[in-house]
Amino acid sequence: MRAKSAVGDEGGPSDDGDGPNGGVVGPNGSVVSQHGGRQADTRAAAVLAVRDDATCRVREILDRVGDKWTLAVVSELGRGSHRFTELRRAVPGISQRMLTSTLRGLERDGLVCRTVHPVVPPRVDYELTELGRTLLDTAWALMSWALEHMDQIDDARQEYDGR
Repeated sequence: MRAKSAVGDEGGPSDDGDGPNGGVVGPNGSVVSQHGGRQADTRAAAVLAVRDDATCRVREILDRVGDKWTLAVVSELGRGSHRFTELRRAVPGISQRMLTSTLRGLERDGLVCRTVHPVVPPRVDYELTELGRTLLDTAWALMSWALEHMDQIDDARQEYDGR
């Protein structure tokens, strides 16, 4: 099942009411809310309404930070530097393979710094970079939102599944 977006299949704005905030993306990239016709902040909507390299790159970045494990790893690294085994214990349910993959992706994107200490046995520490720390407020806000609305989401799921 494919999710609807504010961009129609032809690449132009859609008028199906499924734009950001439940509005419609207008021809100038603005979002017209269906709740009173107010104009919303349009920068993100304008970028996403055009299919170009910038849009693809934004979606790629959102895929990275929105995957199953990234926010949990970033949140844990927000507490300070961790060794691999400490991180694995601190993030319940993550496999060694997924943690390795997540850390490599975050390091590639400049969000995590990997430091290898020249000792025997080798010691490797992971910590957030300055760029990674800028993600913390957003990550924590998103997690707080999820915690705050968890019961409402559970109720909505039960209602939907009961149809």
